[in-house]
Amino acid sequence: MTELKSDFVPMGEVSADERSRMAFGKAGVHRDDRYAVAVNAEGEILLTPLVSIPRRELLVWDDEVIRAALVRGLEQSSNDETSEGGDFTRYADEEPEETAAFDAPKP
Repeated sequence: MTELKSDFVPMGEVSADERSRMAFGKAGVHRDDRYAVAVNAEGEILLTPLVSIPRRELLVWDDEVIRAALVRGLEQSSNDETSEGGDFTRYADEEPEETAAFDAPKP
């Protein structure tokens, strides 16, 4: 094997099958794991683990106020600090209203 850069640890050798696929089970890869793939000028391949989220949930990660409100709500729920809000199914067919900002109580 060639000299490894950084903190990579040798895991063995794999070869591509007839469809150019390689098995990485020895390296701890599991079914349905996702990776970003990068290749440098020397042909080295770097796999970076990824977690995908639906686009509709991206706003939670992009907006600190929404994220803080969600965390606060989850904490309240786990501490039984919530109350029954009733049946909201009557709103299911309404069109969502456009809102300029999310009015969450300040922590």
